[in-house]
Formats: sequence, structure tokens, C-alpha cells
Amino acid sequence: MNSQACAMRPAADDALERVRAAIEQADGATDLASLATIAGLSPTHLQRAFRRRYGVSPAEYARARRFRQLRDVLREGAAVTDAVYEAGFGSGSRVYEESDRRLGMTPASYRAGGAGASIRYTTTQTPLGRMLVATTAKGICAVTLGHDDRELETRLAEEFPLAERERVDEGREEWLDAVIARVAHELGWSHRDAPAMPPLDVAATAFQWRVWDALTRIPRGETLSYGELAAALGVPKAARAIGRACGSNKLALLVPCHRIIREDGSLGGWRWGMEIKQQLLATERAMKATQGCPSNLSLPPAR
Repeated sequence: MNSQACAMRPAADDALERVRAAIEQADGATDLASLATIAGLSPTHLQRAFRRRYGVSPAEYARARRFRQLRDVLREGAAVTDAVYEAGFGSGSRVYEESDRRLGMTPASYRAGGAGASIRYTTTQTPLGRMLVATTAKGICAVTLGHDDRELETRLAEEFPLAERERVDEGREEWLDAVIARVAHELGWSHRDAPAMPPLDVAATAFQWRVWDALTRIPRGETLSYGELAAALGVPKAARAIGRACGSNKLALLVPCHRIIREDGSLGGWRWGMEIKQQLLATERAMKATQGCPSNLSLPPAR
């Protein structure tokens, strides 16, 4: 790269950071023309450069920010109408159009800690410890790992404290059984045929879904660093955002964030425990060595 290009890169980075900071301001500009003026770039150039650095367009970034603010205000107990406008939405209709995908339920239900939502769950023993699988009427909403059922049930209750939560053991139910059987097959715990994956009901931004989908494409038994995955997605400056997307994953094993490691080759953290991460990677590598099969779980579309 020539010296002129090297000099231009920091200036471009500063321009994009000014745009991001403007979007983050409560009363900041979010229309593309205004943001282009702030950056000193053409709207088309800004759109391309912003997506290349952050993985989403300025409009998508602004929308995700508003939904983050909406979640925070709802958790504080604000009325839904007040929260909608405080988060910067012009009307409630757009919120309700996207709330199922971004909140996992309506704003009123999310504000009430999941009140009105019906969640069915079960737990089972695995070589990695206890596993909890939970579902709503729309699809799988959580897959978590832990030492015992009490720990797993506490996590579920903290996420949806006022939801109607029903444990299902005898016969379980089709979706719960399907996830358990699928995971067992893919990790070599069972040789029975793997059923199709049920639909998902997990709130996430467009960028998070993009990262999670990319994680499922990492061959079993292999790993990538945050930076390597960011580069593979065409957003080389987004390693930290990749890390945040991995940290927000609620679907243990289905979204294999255990295959992400630090730049120095160390394993880094994992929300379900480093010991389990080490064991899981060792299991996958052994399977790859004996079977030579890069089989992966794949995500169905979210409802």
C-alpha cells in the first residue's frame, strides 16, 4: 500500500467514527444525506464504507440502536407508548412490525418480563453436563449448558421472569426432542438420524444473525479468530462487534460460538464455561480425525 493510501485510511476511519457517534446521539442525525455531510463523503461512498467497517448500513445501525434503547426503557418500566417515542420511533406501527424478530415478543410482553409468553422447556444430561432447551409457540428460544438444572432454570427465569414457564419431561414435545436429537447426532453422542431443525424465536439484529450464520459454516473441529471471521464477512474492522454478537448468543451448540478464539490462538472466554469449551472442541477434533466429516448444524430462518 502506498504512503498516500496509508495517510487516507485514518482520515476515513475518523469520518466513519463521526458518523457512528452521530447515530448514537439521542437527537443525532440518522438520514443518509445528513450523515454523508458529517463524514464529508458522498452518500453512496458512505453507505459502502460504513457497511464494510461495521457490517451493516447506517440505517440498520440506527434501527438497531433504537431497539436497544427501547429494550432499556421498557426494562425500566416505562409505558410502551412512551418507550416507543423515547427510543426515537416516529410511530408504534414500525416497532410492532419488527418486535417479534428483535425482541422475541411484543414490546408490552418484553416490558413485563415476558408476561403473556408461554415457554416450555426440558433438561437432559449430555457428555458436556446438563443442557436446557426452551421453546415458545414460534420456535426455539434458548439452548443453554450448565452444571445442574437449578442453574439452567435460574438463567431462563432471569431472561423471562414473568413468562409462563412449564417444564415438559414425559414425552417432552416435538421441537424440544428435535433439538436434543440433532445436537446428539452432530456431536457423535447418538447414531440415530438427525431430524430437521425447528424454527427459531430469538431476538437479534441483522448483524448478529449474519455472524451467527457464519459461525455455523465453520467446519466442525476447526476454529477462527474474531479478526478472521470479521475478514471473512468483509468487515475487517468489526472484530469487537463479532465478539459482542458471540456473547449475545442464546443458542449453545446450535450457534457454535465455541469455534471462535482470540487472535493469539488462546481460547478466550465462553459464556457456558471454559472447561466445557475445551471439551467440546476436543470432541469435534476427534470426530474430524476419525470421520473426516465437516458436518455442521445449520440455522433455520427465524420466525
